[in-house]
Amino acid sequence: MALDGTVISCIAWELNHALAGGKINKIAQPEKDELMLTIKNNRKQYRLLVSASASLPLVYLTDQNKTGPMTAPNFCMLLRKHIGSGRILRIWQPGMERILNMEIEHLNELGDICRKLLIIELMGKHSNIIFCQEDGMILDSIKHVSAQVSSVREVLPGRMYFIPETQHKYDPQTITEEEFFDFVCTKPMAAAKAIYTSLTGFSPLMAEEVCCRAGIDGGFAVNALEENSFQEIEQIHLFHTLKRMMEDLETHAFTPNIVYDGKVPLEYAAFLLTQYQDMHTETYDTMSEVLERYYAEKNTITRIRQKSSDLRRIVQTALDRSRKKYDLQKKQLKDTEKRDKFRIYGELLNTYGYEAVPGSRELSAVNYYTGETVKIPLDPTLTAQENAKKYFDRYGKLKRTYEALEHLIKETKEEIQHLESISTALDIAMNEEDLVQVKEELTQYGYIRRKYTGKRVKITSKPFHYLSSDGYDIYVGKNNYQNEELTFKFATGNDWWFHAKGAPGSHVIVKAGQGLPPDRTFEEAARLAAWYSSHRGADKVEVDYVEKKQVKKVNGGKPGFVIYHTNYSMVIDSDISGIRQIKEK
Repeated sequence: MALDGTVISCIAWELNHALAGGKINKIAQPEKDELMLTIKNNRKQYRLLVSASASLPLVYLTDQNKTGPMTAPNFCMLLRKHIGSGRILRIWQPGMERILNMEIEHLNELGDICRKLLIIELMGKHSNIIFCQEDGMILDSIKHVSAQVSSVREVLPGRMYFIPETQHKYDPQTITEEEFFDFVCTKPMAAAKAIYTSLTGFSPLMAEEVCCRAGIDGGFAVNALEENSFQEIEQIHLFHTLKRMMEDLETHAFTPNIVYDGKVPLEYAAFLLTQYQDMHTETYDTMSEVLERYYAEKNTITRIRQKSSDLRRIVQTALDRSRKKYDLQKKQLKDTEKRDKFRIYGELLNTYGYEAVPGSRELSAVNYYTGETVKIPLDPTLTAQENAKKYFDRYGKLKRTYEALEHLIKETKEEIQHLESISTALDIAMNEEDLVQVKEELTQYGYIRRKYTGKRVKITSKPFHYLSSDGYDIYVGKNNYQNEELTFKFATGNDWWFHAKGAPGSHVIVKAGQGLPPDRTFEEAARLAAWYSSHRGADKVEVDYVEKKQVKKVNGGKPGFVIYHTNYSMVIDSDISGIRQIKEK
């Protein structure tokens, strides 16, 4: 994901098309590094959000309003003074820079027509919003940059504005074939890296896309192309692929899109990404829609990750402790494997002990179980009967240890499985309501100390609800409590139950009604079971499915843990992009 020159070009064209000729109606500064401009044009009202945030610089049209503080900051007041009712003449991108220039016409105090420039720089931590005179003299900026902060450029009132040197990069729109060969194709680095380090406005993503469209491995050393017979053909093809992309950019042949990995937004771009052909791609009418949706969804996932970080840490700590305990118990169990040897030694000493010479250190005897001769170590200070008793004591101790460890290992394994299921539930959680049930489960089983507030924990989270292509309702539990309720309270005997084989994950219920659902519904339910499990994203996942009446609860087991003896299985991918989700109100 990158707000690179190609995306900025698309935004510039869209904004110019929508806002050119429009009148600025309101200016607000909701955050210290963010502006919200309300613009009226062609009998429509537009809201333009401009963010110079170091972590998330953005510019897009939105329907969502953001109000500013009661007392407007100085930068906002200056903009209101000069361009509060100004008219936007045009919006453009200089070259392929990550910059948007907005030319605004307004009347000064004397009623004369003046022009100003609002320059939006979207350059990561160097992002800024700069307000200039028509000749480029800076009037103010949302972030002041002094000589102490940057030796490259000062951004202060009274200084002249200029675009910083772009590390001797070429403009991809004007680069010639000769320059491309001499400057890009001679670099001793991967082809994709050579492109984005040589050309202005190209992100690693779009550099990889150029290579992919040209049929060249982006990780292949570009200068190595000179060493094979296809050198010239490949270089020419790479250059012409780049030029075709630039032609699409100049003719505004944009296709704003988001690439999804399952339901998680992975990348966005102004052009279709052929490198992700095997993933689901959603196209949109405008880049503003892409940016708003992408970062809204991304922010939701990021936010829930942050909210659940404490719970994840508790679960991971408990998991690490249980796994160490399990390994130690298995090692101790292995040490008990010699217990039968000590029992046989004791029995043989009771049988053949009379042959033992007093003070000897071993006794050879025939093992009547196998017919083999064994040598039994002896304590020379003890009699044969005393040595036999010693071996029987060791056998008894190891037997008791073995029996105890068998029980403890079973408990520890169940604890690990329980914690892994909780960890998967945290991955599935989409909002804070989903975390409440997970936290309640951790509290109930002693991983979190309960705080007695006198209030009952309110549970509002509900299972996911999907509709199959054939019209069958499919329900997916988000955690162990929901799995338990879905399977044993909600589902009826002839409903179908799905679960990823041998992996923590959700119970999936298909409401069958009176008849047998078609194969397509079974496949979609299996995909949901694969996606909502620890195998999420895998190409092949084995999923068990069976009529609900065959599923039994484990006596004394943890919530959501079941057994079944007769089942069907299928191997399927975990792509659920084509399955319709019903949003519960």
